[in-house]
Amino acid sequence: MEAIWTSVVAVLGTLLGSVVTHSFQRLASRRSERFARAEALRQERIATYSAFAAAVEDYRRGQADRWYRRKEDPAGEAFRTARDQAHHLRTAARQTLYRVKLLTEDRAVVQAAEQAYVATREVSTATEQPDWHTHDARSRVAIEEFVTRASLLVR
Repeated sequence: MEAIWTSVVAVLGTLLGSVVTHSFQRLASRRSERFARAEALRQERIATYSAFAAAVEDYRRGQADRWYRRKEDPAGEAFRTARDQAHHLRTAARQTLYRVKLLTEDRAVVQAAEQAYVATREVSTATEQPDWHTHDARSRVAIEEFVTRASLLVR
């Protein structure tokens, strides 16, 4: 009889050990999956945020070129080419803005991205050189503000 009880205790101990091991492995697996997912999201955000900043900077440069070409000759081919290029750059910036919105839950970061886009769009609306400098500076500051806010989400 004593041998039976010893066997029962051994079998129960083995089963309990298997259950405990399985539970710990499942917890470790979930933790590992959460970490991998968080790291993948972080990497995607880094790529998207830097792509947005680059796209808006390119758009700002395109807006400046458009403004200067309009001042030189509003009916000229150089202006039409610069305008078309600025439209292309605006589309690229807007597409990247949509990616920022899809990846970001932080409303302040989304608002900073939207402000950078709008401020850059307004660069070409300036009528005189001082006005253009004001719009361009506002755009630069808005882009920097976006980068500052977004960087907090990827550290």
